[in-house]
Amino acid sequence: MLFCSNCLPQETAAAQVRAFLEHLAVKKRVSASTQNQALCALVFLYEQVFGKRLGELEGFVRARRPRTVPVVLSRAEVKALLSGLDGVHRLIASLLYGTGMRLLEGLRLRVQDVDFDYRRIHVRRAKGNKDRYVPLPDSLADELRKQIETVRELHEKDLAAGYGEVVLPGALNRKYPNAGRELGWQFLFPAGRLAIDPYGGAIRRHHLHESALQRAIRRAAAACDIQKRVGCHTLRHSFATHLLERGQDIRTVQELLGHANVSTTMIYTHVLNRGGMGVLSPLDTD
Repeated sequence: MLFCSNCLPQETAAAQVRAFLEHLAVKKRVSASTQNQALCALVFLYEQVFGKRLGELEGFVRARRPRTVPVVLSRAEVKALLSGLDGVHRLIASLLYGTGMRLLEGLRLRVQDVDFDYRRIHVRRAKGNKDRYVPLPDSLADELRKQIETVRELHEKDLAAGYGEVVLPGALNRKYPNAGRELGWQFLFPAGRLAIDPYGGAIRRHHLHESALQRAIRRAAAACDIQKRVGCHTLRHSFATHLLERGQDIRTVQELLGHANVSTTMIYTHVLNRGGMGVLSPLDTD
């Protein structure tokens, strides 16, 4: 409204919307995602609230998406970061680095997803609603067994208290009404307390909240004096980069990461194609 000189939104048309979106990119210099969010919000406002179609909105200047390379930790930095964590936070972070899983993929693991015999972990309904297998690190096998026993004890207490039913993916709760009380469907990393399910009102134990691990990793990075911008996803970037450094095939890395297209995985090949980084600086020459 301010951009359109206090004109009511109902009285504006597609031309003013295009001008506003271009203003965001050119004058305000917002990111491409911010401009796209504004576009989607305005389309929703006009169509769903005002009942008015804006029509063709192409032709305005788009904000450019920056081409960035992922932040990657060295092996020494990963070791220092993991040593700065403790308890279940250290186990989850080690699992993210050791398997390349995304944060929520790791937190949503169920007890039955850990296959010790085949040394693999089943990642269910990941990004793109796709399943995949990732390797189970041998160094974490004993800790994961202990974690499952911890979940078993907690689940037995919940059942004794009249709870113990976990939310199931999709419509499985209708197909298998009692499956939610089985140990195999319990979250591998359960929350510390029961909570009310906002979608049904039942009292259940959800998985550990992602913010808890995010805060723990930020604190550990600060304590280790790592000056890079470190987050949970940095461990996934480091996983892929370190595999390629060791000569692993990029198609295998693509499969482990769950990328639909190998071009997405190609971003990690910056460690192989050093380009200017392989040139000796003239300051270091005789």
